[in-house]
Amino acid sequence: MTIQQLEYIIAVDNYRHFAKAAEACYITQPTLSMMIQKLEDELDVKIFDRMVQPVVPTGIGKKIIQQAHTSIYHFNRIKELVTDEKDILTGDFKMGIIPTIATYLVPELLRLVSESEAGINLLMQEIPTSVMVESILNGKVDGGLAATPLKNPLLVEIPVYYEKFYAYISPEDNVSEEEEIDLSNIDIQKIWLLDNIHCLRGQVESLCKRKKENSQHRTVNYESGSLDTLINIVDYNGGLTIIPEMTAMGLPEEKQNNLRKIKGDISVREISLVVSSNFVRQRMAGAIVGMIKKTVPKSMQDPALGKYVIDVHY
Repeated sequence: MTIQQLEYIIAVDNYRHFAKAAEACYITQPTLSMMIQKLEDELDVKIFDRMVQPVVPTGIGKKIIQQAHTSIYHFNRIKELVTDEKDILTGDFKMGIIPTIATYLVPELLRLVSESEAGINLLMQEIPTSVMVESILNGKVDGGLAATPLKNPLLVEIPVYYEKFYAYISPEDNVSEEEEIDLSNIDIQKIWLLDNIHCLRGQVESLCKRKKENSQHRTVNYESGSLDTLINIVDYNGGLTIIPEMTAMGLPEEKQNNLRKIKGDISVREISLVVSSNFVRQRMAGAIVGMIKKTVPKSMQDPALGKYVIDVHY
C-alpha cells in the first residue's frame, strides 16, 4: 500500500470516473486502474463497484476512502511541520466558509490574498457547518470560517469577529415606525427563516425563543437558503427576518431604513477560523486570520463581545 494508491482511490471517488481521475492525477487510465487493482488485491476487497456508471465505492470501499483522507492528511503534516519550523509562510490552505458570510467577506479577502507577498494560495468553497466539520476532521479542507462555538473537542476555534443581529422589516408593516423591535410581541409566524442546513437558523430560533412556543402551526410558508431571498420576501410579502450585522451593512442605501435594532438584546454571533486540534501550520492560520480581520470593521473585533455569543445549532 502506497500514498499514491490512496491518492488514486480518492481521485476516483471524487470524479466517479476512472478516465477523469487519471487525468486529474496526470497518469494514464491503465496505470491508475492497475494501481487500484493492486491495492484491492493486497487488501483482498473490492473498493469500487465497476459494474455501475458512474462508478461508486463499495461499503468497505467508503470506509477505506475515508481512512485514506485521514492518512494523507497526517502524511502531509510532516512537510507542514518542517515548513512551519523553517518559518516559511507559503503553500495551499483549503478553507470552507459558511454561505451566510461568504458574500460579504470573500471578494475583499481574495483581493488581500492576491496582493499579499506571503505566498499563501487560499482555496475557498462555500459549505454548511455540518459538512465543514466533517471535511476538517477527514482532511478534505484545512480549516473553515464558521459561526462558533461548535463545542467539538477535536477542533480549535480562533475567534475573528462578532456581529450583532438586526431585524429587517417590511415598510408596509405596522411596526415600521418603531425604532426597535420587541420580538416577544411579534407573531413567530411572521418571521421568515433560513432552511435547516444553516447554523444561523438555529441562532435566530434561540433569539426568538421559538423553542418556548407550543404551537402546532407552521412558522413559515417558505424556508430559504439565502439571506438575500429572505430580504426580498419581506419586501414583497411583509413580516420580518433576522439578519447578522455584516449582511445589514451590505444592504443598499434604500433598504437601510428597513433595519431595526432588537429591543433589549445584545446577543452576537461569533465567527471563527476553525481548524483541527492537530493542525500544525499555526503561522499560516494566524496570517489568514489577520487578513480576514482587515475586511471587518474594528468595532466588530472587540473580544469583550465574546460574553454575548449566542449558541450555534446545526
